[in-house]
Amino acid sequence: MPDPRETGLDLDPKYDAAGLITAVVTDVATGEVLMLAHMNADALAATRATGLATFWSRSRGRLWRKGEESGNVLRVVELRVDCDQDAIWVIAEPAGPACHTGARSCFYRRIGADGLERVD
Repeated sequence: MPDPRETGLDLDPKYDAAGLITAVVTDVATGEVLMLAHMNADALAATRATGLATFWSRSRGRLWRKGEESGNVLRVVELRVDCDQDAIWVIAEPAGPACHTGARSCFYRRIGADGLERVD
């Protein structure tokens, strides 16, 4: 019997034991992966209500709207959930760099034969 979470049309996120779900953010214009973060139910609800990407910050121990300090918000164009609803794909329009380091994407280094290599 098919799992309704996998085949149905009801949003029923599968949060982990800590109440979190992984969220990957891509740029709507380029498709580039910008960042990876986590959401809890409140963060997902806030994102849906405001259209601004909101996450659960494990280091801060609280909800965190991307860009709340820097102004580099992520305006949500579309939200998708994967087949078993344990990951969220945030397709967004970034208003500046996504990474706290100032890099456009948090994925600005590749793993090479001799260690890390910067990708610009």
